[in-house]
Amino acid sequence: MSLNPRIPDWTGRRVWIVGASTGIGRATAALLHARGARVVVSARGQAALDAFTQAHPGSAAVALDSTDAAAVHAAAQALLADGPLHLVCYCAGYYESQHAADFDLSAMLRHDEVNYRGALNVLAATLPSLVRAGSSGATAHLCLVSSVAGFCGLPQNLAYGPTKAALTHLAEGLYLDLRAKGVGVSVVHPGFVDTPLTAANRFPMPGLTTPQAAAQSIVRGWERGRFEIDFPRRFTLAMKLLRALPYAVFFPAVRRLTRRA
Repeated sequence: MSLNPRIPDWTGRRVWIVGASTGIGRATAALLHARGARVVVSARGQAALDAFTQAHPGSAAVALDSTDAAAVHAAAQALLADGPLHLVCYCAGYYESQHAADFDLSAMLRHDEVNYRGALNVLAATLPSLVRAGSSGATAHLCLVSSVAGFCGLPQNLAYGPTKAALTHLAEGLYLDLRAKGVGVSVVHPGFVDTPLTAANRFPMPGLTTPQAAAQSIVRGWERGRFEIDFPRRFTLAMKLLRALPYAVFFPAVRRLTRRA
């Protein structure tokens, strides 16, 4: 079922992906470039952005730290001065495993700054222009990349999971507020994807997929007008079923599945 306007053709559409130096963001930017979109990529590392633009002629790059609200605002204003943005995707992310017995406030706050507040900075800088575009009948779409890690509490996921849950909640509210304004909103719930973010995991990652496969799922979801884009579907369905269990069943099930006593 299409909850957003479909995007049948990417030719000439201007897309800004924040968090595109590696992994899902970079692969999605590359796929959209191949489909004819005018891609702008952002991340902190200039070298990674330069490598992308060299490999994808016609693309553009703006280095920035998404936690710096002023830098995000300045970047957005510069991009909008050259024309409208048709799709904005926040894909920046930070992840460290954290156990409650080793609570680290600085790490907790770093997750919040990158995963959630960075998204708010991008929203503040781009929402007015997206609403103007949507209200005029032009293409306008906003996407937040969350995670199945935000579906429910999991062991050693004390810092990362809550920020992703917040992104999902935020996307739901944005959809309800912006649908009448002509702005499409989507949220991405990836399972395990083979990226630098997951490279440090020392546990089995069921359904591990590639950034390229993730990008195919995301772009297909945008094209079909989906609100939620989740993959691999078998794994995400299992996580949704787990989330729906009553706590008396949920907690023992999680301990068993994660091999925790």
